[in-house]
Amino acid sequence: MGTPDFAVPSLRALLENGYDVVGVFCQPDRPKGRGHKLAACPVKELAVSAGIPVFQPERIKRAEGVEMLKSCAPDLCVTAAFGQLLSQEILDIPPLGTINVHSSLLPLHRGSAPINWSIIKGDQVTGVTTMFTDKGMDTGDILLMRETPIGEKENAGELSDRLADMGAQLLIETIRELEKGTLRRIPQDHDKATYEPKMDKELGRIDWTKPAREIDWLIRGATPWPGAFTTLAGDAGEQTIKVFELVLREGNPAGQPGEIVTADAKMGLVVSCGDCDVELLTIQMPGAKRMNAKDYLRGHTIDTGVCLGKA
Repeated sequence: MGTPDFAVPSLRALLENGYDVVGVFCQPDRPKGRGHKLAACPVKELAVSAGIPVFQPERIKRAEGVEMLKSCAPDLCVTAAFGQLLSQEILDIPPLGTINVHSSLLPLHRGSAPINWSIIKGDQVTGVTTMFTDKGMDTGDILLMRETPIGEKENAGELSDRLADMGAQLLIETIRELEKGTLRRIPQDHDKATYEPKMDKELGRIDWTKPAREIDWLIRGATPWPGAFTTLAGDAGEQTIKVFELVLREGNPAGQPGEIVTADAKMGLVVSCGDCDVELLTIQMPGAKRMNAKDYLRGHTIDTGVCLGKA
């Protein structure tokens, strides 16, 4: 059971290690792109290419989804970024239970966006956890865990790719220990649990009154989705600027939070924040492609003295 790119390495690892995958459950096809045509998710694409039956119930815990899973008669279920909560009725179907591949060091960062939040919260270390799924939100017993440092400039997309591969390896190790009868269950310390909400577009809005380090965490944690952004008011109305990368400048801020203090092709696009100035390295203006800010300023003008994020 899985849907996005993060789940693909886990499915591929099961196939490459000789496990009989009797069915794949993923979210229904969704409209995608400018044409809004229905598109298959990455897990479905791999499953179809491997000749595995694919099931896409709108809600797996409804009667239709329950019957689909029963028809597969699985010994063990595996979930990785499936995107749906499992009912007790679903959990009772596989006799060996359900193992989840979760992209954080539980009980930290329970919820649907642990990779994003681990960066946004400024964690220096993260990892993957395999756990036996229960009815709660990532509350089941921990099985195996593996840590990894978060790169100083690593964004959520890059970290997700690394953790997806780590999770696939840990999944195979977990199943092998289950087969040998050596798998230990470690109850989570619920008092130490943290839970973060789903990501939405508004969470990517930059608050320039915050310290530069926190703004950097937000930008990297929101890349590639939902994307960090700010707004610039002008004669043509309010424009949205997407920000993908910045670098901190030492010293006190030269202007008010959000104020553009430098904007030229040589010195770059420099903005003041809560504790210093930052140079925006990679941006995307409305109707333009993502590009280096200095390159953009070679052919366009952005006024200094105005404040980003203010109407």
